[in-house]
Amino acid sequence: MSTVRSILHAGMLVAAATTAIVAQPDKSAAQAWPTRPVTMVVPFTAGTTSDIIARGLAQHLSEKLGQTVVIDNRGGAGGNIGGAVVARAQNDGYTILFATTGPAATNKLMYQNMPYDPEKDLAPIGLVGKSPIIITARANAPFSTLKEYIDYAKANPDKTNGGFPGNGTLGHITGVLLQSTAGIKFGFVQYRGSAPIITDLIGKNIDIAMDSMAAYVPAVEGGQIKALAIAGPQRWSKLPNVPTASESGLPGFEAAVWYALYAPAGTPADVISKVNAATNDYLKTDKAKTFFDNLGVQSAGGSPQELKTFTAAEIAKWGPAIKAADIKF
Repeated sequence: MSTVRSILHAGMLVAAATTAIVAQPDKSAAQAWPTRPVTMVVPFTAGTTSDIIARGLAQHLSEKLGQTVVIDNRGGAGGNIGGAVVARAQNDGYTILFATTGPAATNKLMYQNMPYDPEKDLAPIGLVGKSPIIITARANAPFSTLKEYIDYAKANPDKTNGGFPGNGTLGHITGVLLQSTAGIKFGFVQYRGSAPIITDLIGKNIDIAMDSMAAYVPAVEGGQIKALAIAGPQRWSKLPNVPTASESGLPGFEAAVWYALYAPAGTPADVISKVNAATNDYLKTDKAKTFFDNLGVQSAGGSPQELKTFTAAEIAKWGPAIKAADIKF
């Protein structure tokens, strides 16, 4: 009987040891990452500024990591659909999110049924860049500056409309704040991304638009649409004649879309470190600097912890304004 008990006891010890080994993180697997293609989810449609920037970064990451980084566009719900895909993905480093301000921070302040919490369900990797919002107008509009538009809108309340790339996007929030700050009213027209907004501006189907700058520059330079103002701290070198919102009679009126990488919460720290290092490496290249400058994007960089702190600060910054404007979805 004692022999049987000894055998059972020994078996239990082996099982316990095996369980302990299985429970430990597979460090060798993390060190070998990636061994197959990585998916970068862009929560907006192809052709948007975030998509353009993400593709440039993905190409560099593919070369640096030795595996293809595939772009997966998952637009809708102000970026929440794509954000949720990553938040619910396996935290093995093979699914990452190229987020903008909304799905990474401000959406949680507006969507009552947010499918994930970006601060809890996403692990920060690194801040990529910032792009001021540009306010544009159709070419034949009876105004050519933001100040002129505000005067026109005050004289013609509710007779103009403005396009924005999805509910809860910074373009939308900027429009809401423009109304409250300037004391004007205009209709909102929601689109899925920047491309159809530009098409309707050129077609003179909408009056103004508020969105991140990159996609609009060619149409502005070609005279197909007008640039009324840039909601940044200073003018942009590529559009030196376009004033800032502050210069247009709205002191301190600033809004910038920012771009950052996140992974599902619980993703191995060394995997995050690899992506962070490769991203920072990309931002230092002349290719990236020229690419970003042409898009009107200020490159960023930094550590995962710095992105975490920045995200929290953005939520604190926009929270009161969103609440005051009563933006809810």
